Amino acid sequence: MLNGSTAPTRGVDLTAAELAAGQFLDALGIHLDDESLRGTPGRMARAYAELFSPRPFELTTFPNDEGYDELVLVRDIPLRSVCEHHLLPFTGVAHVGYLPGPRIVGLSKLARIVEHFSCRPQVQERLTKQVAEWLQQNLRPRGVGVVIRADHTCMTLRGAQAPGAQTITSTLLGVLRDDARSRAEFLSLVSP
Repeated sequence: MLNGSTAPTRGVDLTAAELAAGQFLDALGIHLDDESLRGTPGRMARAYAELFSPRPFELTTFPNDEGYDELVLVRDIPLRSVCEHHLLPFTGVAHVGYLPGPRIVGLSKLARIVEHFSCRPQVQERLTKQVAEWLQQNLRPRGVGVVIRADHTCMTLRGAQAPGAQTITSTLLGVLRDDARSRAEFLSLVSP
């Protein structure tokens, strides 16, 4: 199971969530009498339960027997999360890289870590930092870099109504923060 998790441990009560969703829609003047809307509260409850439920996984690391000391980078990891301020989705990609130390990680686990921290009401800044700090703490690499690019529907569908605007956040730790050449290499590899 994922170590160092900050995920909530409370269970999901779909019945209560469905009731609350129905009351919420009713309070907004959306009447559920229509056949196509009757099942909407249940669908809403199941959709949010799915959005907030990461799949469990074990962090798989291996000895760095070859002494590999160059950048390992997985680009364009799809991510979806929900803005904690409006409960509207944001979607994008994460680029996650590290400079190995004594151990290397199974590459699929980089995507799983992004998914794990994305599955809760979130802000992109915290998400970026959580992924980087979790890798630093659990893998102990010489450096970690995380860049996330996302479209926030709380910004594009309401409020500023700025379709096409992207938010980019980054967290760089260790050598990728302190060494200008390593930082430049990482950032050039994640640029579109």
